[in-house]
Amino acid sequence: MSDWLLFLLASLIWGTTWLTIKFQLGVVAPPVSIVYRFGAAALLLFAWCAVRRVSLRLDRRTHASLVLVGALQYSLNYVLIYASEEHLTSGLVAVVFSTVVLWNIIGSRIFLGAPTPPAVAVGASLGMVGVALVFAPELSGIATARDATLGVALAIAASIAAAAGNLVSQRIYARGVSVLTSTPWAMLYGSTLVAAYCTARGLPFSFDPSPAYVLSLAYLALFGSVFAFVSYLTLLQRIGATRASYTAVATPVLAMLTSTFFENYRWTPLAVLGMVLVLGGNVMVLRGKQAAARNEGSAPAARGVEKSARA
Repeated sequence: MSDWLLFLLASLIWGTTWLTIKFQLGVVAPPVSIVYRFGAAALLLFAWCAVRRVSLRLDRRTHASLVLVGALQYSLNYVLIYASEEHLTSGLVAVVFSTVVLWNIIGSRIFLGAPTPPAVAVGASLGMVGVALVFAPELSGIATARDATLGVALAIAASIAAAAGNLVSQRIYARGVSVLTSTPWAMLYGSTLVAAYCTARGLPFSFDPSPAYVLSLAYLALFGSVFAFVSYLTLLQRIGATRASYTAVATPVLAMLTSTFFENYRWTPLAVLGMVLVLGGNVMVLRGKQAAARNEGSAPAARGVEKSARA
């Protein structure tokens, strides 16, 4: 596939997974659906590695780190996302989750000592203002405001958990561990931790045989967690982390478009302005990181946004 086709494939799939999550809410408890999703995705990626003859052997230290990644990235992150989508439209959750770019910057600065170029700081600030403007129309009524505020808080907490998972992943990749080797292990550990959480809470491991649930689960596991991931990795190897991370710009746009058509989201002038600021801020952040990495001759500084668009 060409680079553009790989980019479009990953962006289109991840841009629609936010809406697909809505079909998982209902009969089956959301955490149980997460167990099914990432348990299946882990098995599919293990099978992919076996077909490609990719070694899955890792040392104990790496496995311990991947347990933490699983807890943050594929457990806590998604439990909060699914809960947020019970209060907001899928597109709005995707927009709020794009603040993961900001948390990546802050975390990299505090824990990794990565510099923050002025363009990156300005872009992150614009993005935060944009998110606030997008949600301004949602806070018109008291009942709606309470619901929206809870949804926003859950989505922001999810983005912080994802950013923390990214920081741990950065340290793993810095030791030379393959992304394709480590990801199925992290997904397996994450789904196992959520399963333990469900057991502790007494949540039944029920299953909804309806076509909507089965097809959405298959789409999230196969396309959202395998096909898009493999496409993104291939693109990453070809054009580098920072340029590949422009999926973080395309994904919220596609998520909002699907929300407009399927969830009857109504745009207002403030929401349009906010969306422009979110996208512009993300572009500034990614370009600023690219320039910083080029000046320092170091790619790892740009890797903090690799997973920022994933749902």
